[in-house]
Amino acid sequence: MSDVLVTVVSPAGQAEQTVTAGTRAWELFKDVPDVIAARVGGALKDLAYELIAGDEVEGVLIDSADGRDILRHSTAHVLAQAVQDLYPDAKLGIGPPVENGFYYDFDVETPFVPEDLAKIETRMRKIIKENQKFSRRVTTDDDARAELADEPYKLELIGLKGSAADAAEGAGAEVGAGELTIYDNLDRNGEIAWKDLCRGPHLPTTKRIPAFKLMRSAAAYWRGDEKNKQLQRIYGTAWETKEALDEHLHRIEEAERRDHRKLGRDLDLYSFPDEIGSGLPVFHPKGGVIKREMEDYVRRRHIEEGFEYVGTPHIAKEGLFYTSGHLPYYGEGMFPALDLDGMDYRLKAMNCPMHNLIFRSRQRSYRELPLRLFEFGHVYRNEKSGVIHGLTRVRGFAQDDSHSYVTPEQAPDEIRHLLNFVLSLLRDFGLDDFYLELSTRDDSKPDKFIGSDEEWEIATKVLEDVCVETGLELVPDPGGAAYYGPKVSVQARDAIGRTWQMSTIQYDFNMPSGPRFNLEYVASDGTRQQPVMIHSAKFGSIERFMGVLVEHYAGAFPPWLAPVQVQAIPVADTFADYLYDVAKKMKALGLRVEVDDSDDRMQKKIRNAQLQKVPFMLIAGADDVEAGAVSFRYRDGRQDNGVPIDEAIARVAQAVADRVQV
Repeated sequence: MSDVLVTVVSPAGQAEQTVTAGTRAWELFKDVPDVIAARVGGALKDLAYELIAGDEVEGVLIDSADGRDILRHSTAHVLAQAVQDLYPDAKLGIGPPVENGFYYDFDVETPFVPEDLAKIETRMRKIIKENQKFSRRVTTDDDARAELADEPYKLELIGLKGSAADAAEGAGAEVGAGELTIYDNLDRNGEIAWKDLCRGPHLPTTKRIPAFKLMRSAAAYWRGDEKNKQLQRIYGTAWETKEALDEHLHRIEEAERRDHRKLGRDLDLYSFPDEIGSGLPVFHPKGGVIKREMEDYVRRRHIEEGFEYVGTPHIAKEGLFYTSGHLPYYGEGMFPALDLDGMDYRLKAMNCPMHNLIFRSRQRSYRELPLRLFEFGHVYRNEKSGVIHGLTRVRGFAQDDSHSYVTPEQAPDEIRHLLNFVLSLLRDFGLDDFYLELSTRDDSKPDKFIGSDEEWEIATKVLEDVCVETGLELVPDPGGAAYYGPKVSVQARDAIGRTWQMSTIQYDFNMPSGPRFNLEYVASDGTRQQPVMIHSAKFGSIERFMGVLVEHYAGAFPPWLAPVQVQAIPVADTFADYLYDVAKKMKALGLRVEVDDSDDRMQKKIRNAQLQKVPFMLIAGADDVEAGAVSFRYRDGRQDNGVPIDEAIARVAQAVADRVQV
């Protein structure tokens, strides 16, 4: 057989290698056990792929992003095989990898219960132990229909848009562009134990699945469309080692412990009454304290950063949102029209159209620019009920919304100014691990965006240059831009490593334009020029930001944010008046203090304060009263006895002023 020259890519660089024609990719990496697939010319391939002359081949490690996706999709196939082994009448939906795991949809007569998942896991382990081989073969539409005649959902994917070569929405792992392929699971005798329509790639064998767990089952509409039949979805997770799986499960447990919905109830911060409606939270007094502190902080910071405070109404005539472009491009996210005196009004989903009217209310000079407007604007988004989640996805929320009107020349400095503002704000709230994401337009979907190619190129370049200057990691997000311009978002990692999209900065050359609001300023040469409009939201929304903070701190807020900063606990009722006097002095300094004068025993009072995650406790008994002191107890259980009252007050005041965690 003839020889073939290929290029092998590794962390050490590229090296040419001569192999025999027909050599499989796995032979290049047989000494690297963690390689489970290959990237050939940029495309992912099975290790069974036959090399051809000129191939550039890179090994895909199991602990890489692509490697984990391949591991998880292969595990989804094992899940589906196990389900059909145990429930032969089950019909297959789709089974893609998702963040941190995978799922597979099934049409079954009876919904799965936890006991079923345990049986399925046991069967999966048996399949994995059998070391079945994942084997790829190319087929045709007609042959695939014949083979999968008993699988109605697979038949639908084959015929989607009239061709098997078209990708199914939400089914990219099953049907992809190009060849139509089926993967067989082959037993030790080379017989087909199970098969599925799939584009791959997959692990070499089932035994390469090191660690997995089925998590839960839930109902899911076929292809995400509520008009379709409801299927049963089984979620699972798979990792490259048992240790990695254990770490993931621990993170899930920690996330459940930090769930802001549960902590909101436990700490009496907020609630979601059915009588008001889904996605419309109410804040209780303690939650109101946190909300007010956030508002006071960000209002002060905006003023310090050169913004002027404005206010706009909750509703406006529908025509305003046609002018801005929101109804044509964002109409699904807005609530239906309200008929007032025969005219259609809309609840506002954003504040920018009204800020534009403030800018346009009189002639503006270049000397006024940058003109920075800011408000806590309450907006309403018609979110689907299935995506509403506590405070982090709601239908009514307050944005710390600001708009900077600048000359094109001023735009880079203004974006730089806003980005520094945003990062300093996040650090003040204890979030200091972040990266940036640059959202650009999708050129394949021009109808989703407005503006010329040149305008988009300029705007994107300005944002990108400023982001690069920060030295932070910059991740591309193609197609994620707003319809009116590109944006940069700050992605912050919380205390357990989860990423949250926080603040955003958007470059807008469209809304100020003549076809829309026709915003102008008088330039230094007397001509009328169009400003650039830069949208920015620091919290994003107060509600969502608070939900993130509750989970980041697990409800144990730093003293400056804590609803109750000090719990005063008398050892006996006799000493309550003494602590009320101490509390009065602290309240005079603006500190938030409560005295527990209930009939509970002292240890229960301490326990209650710990459960409420109060930063400081002041405990007083006979010796303390005589000495004019208190026992100063911290949230973590440390305690200093005999602390003079003035020193105790100073400790709390200093911790609040320093915004430190205790």
